[in-house]
Amino acid sequence: MPTQEGPIPPKAPVLAAPLPATPPPASEPSLEDLIPDSAVENPEAWAVQGAPADAAAEPALEVDPNSPLAEVPAIDVPWPDDLVLPQLAPLEPDDSIQFADMEDAANPRPALVDADVVQVTDELALAFPPDDTAFPEKEAFAARYGELSTIAELDTDKDSVAQLAARAKADQTLLETMLRVYGYYDAQVIRSVAGIQAGQETAAERAAVRFDIIPGARYRFGAIDLGELDTAVDAVALRRAFEIQPGDFMSSDKIVEEQLNLDTALGEFGYPFATIDAPELLVDHARTEGDLTMPVHPKGKYVFGEVVSNLPRFLSGKHLATIARFDPGDVYQRSLELDLRRAIVSTGLVSSVTVTPREVTPPSGDQPGTVALDVEMSKAKLRTWAGAIGYGTGEGIRVEGSWEHRNLFPPEGMLRVRGIAGTQEQLFGVTFRKNNLGGRDKVLTVDAFASTVDSDAYDARTVSLIGTYERLSTLLFQKPLAWSVGLEAVATSERPQPLGGVVQPRQTYFIGAIPLFAQLDTSDSLLDPKKGFRAGLRLSPEVSRNQRMESFYLRAQFDGSTYQRVTDKVVVAGRLRLGTIVGTDLDNIAPSRRLYSGGGGSVRGYGYQRIGPRDINGNPTGGRSLVEGAVEARIQTGFFDGALSVVPFLDAGSVSQSVTLDLSTVRFGAGVGVRYNTGFGPLRFDIATPINPAPGDSRIAVYVSLGQAF
Repeated sequence: MPTQEGPIPPKAPVLAAPLPATPPPASEPSLEDLIPDSAVENPEAWAVQGAPADAAAEPALEVDPNSPLAEVPAIDVPWPDDLVLPQLAPLEPDDSIQFADMEDAANPRPALVDADVVQVTDELALAFPPDDTAFPEKEAFAARYGELSTIAELDTDKDSVAQLAARAKADQTLLETMLRVYGYYDAQVIRSVAGIQAGQETAAERAAVRFDIIPGARYRFGAIDLGELDTAVDAVALRRAFEIQPGDFMSSDKIVEEQLNLDTALGEFGYPFATIDAPELLVDHARTEGDLTMPVHPKGKYVFGEVVSNLPRFLSGKHLATIARFDPGDVYQRSLELDLRRAIVSTGLVSSVTVTPREVTPPSGDQPGTVALDVEMSKAKLRTWAGAIGYGTGEGIRVEGSWEHRNLFPPEGMLRVRGIAGTQEQLFGVTFRKNNLGGRDKVLTVDAFASTVDSDAYDARTVSLIGTYERLSTLLFQKPLAWSVGLEAVATSERPQPLGGVVQPRQTYFIGAIPLFAQLDTSDSLLDPKKGFRAGLRLSPEVSRNQRMESFYLRAQFDGSTYQRVTDKVVVAGRLRLGTIVGTDLDNIAPSRRLYSGGGGSVRGYGYQRIGPRDINGNPTGGRSLVEGAVEARIQTGFFDGALSVVPFLDAGSVSQSVTLDLSTVRFGAGVGVRYNTGFGPLRFDIATPINPAPGDSRIAVYVSLGQAF
């Protein structure tokens, strides 16, 4: 039988002499003697009488505090000298977990021997069993703990022992909770603080906190009850979306993740009214398992019906249906419902939108029901004033302003009046624009404007009418393919710059064109791309008539750019442009329709349109072929929380009067810029210099604008 080590308490003591006792009274009265007959006959009256008058009160006991106590008789307790204690049975050692010796209470050593220590901070560490299979999630666990730790968050050099001890206790509770999240319900956490002496308020040196994690067995999922999920038409596919099976390791994070996945699947498979109750986990320590109950209520499958607007004269339900990415009869998908809401917001005409499914017909057997989408909107401010200002060496100052009404012609019919006042350009124009015409992001634009341009290459007074139908790529819906087709009618009076001080005569050109455009875009951002590429092609068949003759020609231009992230803070970008005009001589092409190079959006370091053939006065004449290239490194710095970037760049370009490229006259420009990320897009400031300038080129050029150079 088991035995117990250590001294055993002695038996009851034997008294050396009897203690004096008070003798009992000769006879004690019975209960009947104490209660008279009058009390029995009328107890209330007897109680009122109180105690008998002749009953003498016992005198109060008076004790003198200075009087000595009576002498207590001695107690003689014999000690058993021949007592023999049996030896305790030895316990079997557990070699799975070893503990280090404890030197003393003031300086305990860590609990685990040969532990795998993960240093969270310089003063905070987690120790795990050396066997990786005992706790395979330790790296993710330690990183997560570091984000939540009170010790790590409030760590200072002035912490007192009391503060550190309180934080360590709170962190121990946190670790125990986290271990249960990972499925370790029998885990132990042992905390120790090194460098603290008993009785000190602060450590002699910087104290270090260590938690030893003994995870124990990891629990597994047992039974899984998903309520009414089996009643859904798509029960098998929906159950596959919930990727927890009996026998899987338990994880609270996994439950939350799979609940979200199941909710998403219900929304995508046509169940707009489905609900999922909060999950409940019943942990059985005897089985080391947990039974999961998460009732699912599918509530029937549905297809899309009509779209109903609360403002039919403002944005009708019929118009909203044209910008939706579904047709009536398609299986309901929550993602398409959310997509419709985003599309309505992106019109800029509403300040708030809610889209609510409403049952029209209920499901019947295997046949789905029908839901209408009720769109509740409130109008935004529809009139806007806008302005922009920019500067470029050679181009001078450019100030642009506009006023627009975004829904003057419902639905989404915009009217804009705009003007430009600049060093080289003045313009006044009126634009009509119909958004989402015939489908999402398909836009009809009619633009009429009159302008004057006085550049180093030509002086032009122009009236234009341009109509374009296009599929746009927008900031909210960037598309891999964008295109446009248009008609253009131009009347322009132009002349070259004075030649030898002699003003050249004006020529009037009447031009008709069919501009076409297509672009393939795999980049990750319109304003600040960091990966991917873009490739665009412009073709414009044109007819031009002036006083001398009528000409037919084709303007063609290819633009390509690529973006590659080299490191977390460095993006390398490059671009190439090729252009040509074929079908007629240079003199038959209006100066404003020719090809030019140079400037902030072209070859930096050179003035606007300053690269290419020039007349005897050094003024550019333009050409019929063009090549440009650029490469730059966008390097993010740590300034302004990483919003500031430094951009060194190298540009090159050449223009030729023939239709074939002339690479012998390529001009190079180099410089450095800075970008400030405003959240909407980068603000650009570039300074550049020409490497092989032509006579008359400036040594320094400065460019300021919004967005990357390309």
